[in-house]
Amino acid sequence: MKQVKEYIEQNRERFLEELFSLIRIPSISAEAEHRDDMVRCAGRWRELLLAAGADKAEVMPTDGNPVVYGEKMVGADKPTVLVYGHYDVMPVAPLDLWKTSPFEPVVKDGRIWARGADDDKGQSFMQAKAFEFMVRTGQLPCNVKFMLEGEEEIGSGSLYGFCEKHKDMLKADVILVSDTSMIAADVPSITSGLRGLCYWDVEVTGANHDLHSGIYGGAVANPINVLCKMIAGLHDADGRITIPGFYDDVLVISDEERALMAQAPFDEAAYKRELEIKEVCGEKGYSTKERTGIRPCLDVCGIWGGHTGEGSKTVLPSKAHAKISTRLVANQDYQKISRMFKEYFEAAAPDCVQVKVTPSHGGAAYVTPLDTPAYRAAEKAMTETYGKRPIPTRSGGSIPIVAGFEKILGIKSVLMGFGLGSDDIHAPNENYPLQQFFKGIETIPYFYENFAELLRK
Repeated sequence: MKQVKEYIEQNRERFLEELFSLIRIPSISAEAEHRDDMVRCAGRWRELLLAAGADKAEVMPTDGNPVVYGEKMVGADKPTVLVYGHYDVMPVAPLDLWKTSPFEPVVKDGRIWARGADDDKGQSFMQAKAFEFMVRTGQLPCNVKFMLEGEEEIGSGSLYGFCEKHKDMLKADVILVSDTSMIAADVPSITSGLRGLCYWDVEVTGANHDLHSGIYGGAVANPINVLCKMIAGLHDADGRITIPGFYDDVLVISDEERALMAQAPFDEAAYKRELEIKEVCGEKGYSTKERTGIRPCLDVCGIWGGHTGEGSKTVLPSKAHAKISTRLVANQDYQKISRMFKEYFEAAAPDCVQVKVTPSHGGAAYVTPLDTPAYRAAEKAMTETYGKRPIPTRSGGSIPIVAGFEKILGIKSVLMGFGLGSDDIHAPNENYPLQQFFKGIETIPYFYENFAELLRK
């Protein structure tokens, strides 16, 4: 691809300042107080797409946060790539663990430090700048459409209906997504599978109001104690989830595929050192990478109740709460799993408390075939810029809408992300290496070139 490195070098500072203008908008979809910020961020994306060379770009309403849609059509006989990304970000709490202000990006130690630096403002912005390069140098070989949503971090609830309503507008040959990670900066990889997701809010109620723990303790159930015991019962001694039927539909990976996966470089000792843990743990009989790639899991994402403020308060709380999620693998139906958990957990409650499970968002797992033109185009693009063939990997993360795209629009997706495990997405001190940001901009044009060439054959 002619001049791409030179173009990046000439425009480095402008690229960063434009990205920072997005990052500075606290577009936290999970918090109602940021509703106006969602609209503001969508408007900024529209401006940037038009400036990058889109023929049109607009902020379109949904039942929730708006979608930014843009397009550049170069010919009815040309293939069409639909670029998907999201402009919403995760909450920043606990704020005291951040070393920099989360919405004031800082470049330090070769990284951009800010919420959204990687997930997904930084990675989506790579797509916009790669597109800009191809438009301005007259090398764009495909029609390009952009769809940027504001609800990915809360389950993309409104995007399903948006896609149903705008099927004709969203017609494309492939969906290109940069919202995933590579094995390492020097080990290129393409995500060939994503886990699905279910999420629930749990409330356990004991007495009708908080009680004195001395007068009532030992005679009335403590909802926190009960909740902890119920959660502990969700796994057996081998790390398997105890919900009856949970594993019935799990796709079993062949020994041959497991052997191929094992060839991917992974230093478990370094992994433990980085996380400052003595040992890994999980389902018996599987490696660390298999546990996060081809096996489901269930985790408590938050738990609270009673007195959590400064000092002591001898209270026996009326209520306890938890947020619980499970990551699913191919063939598992997230709606079926959601019902199974609710029925199991509520039925497991002892008579001394009442348990209410409220399903939140979820989505299906997704697997990208390795023999599609889109995957081969991404593979060839990374080989061109990294000098080595990328390794297909199964991600432990989820992008629920990707499976929704295939179901609603009938379009496969290719997941070509440039994040790293050290980027701390969803956590305090999220960051994104400048090297990965610029390498993504360099690589993406090759995808378009290769994809157009493969569809011509």
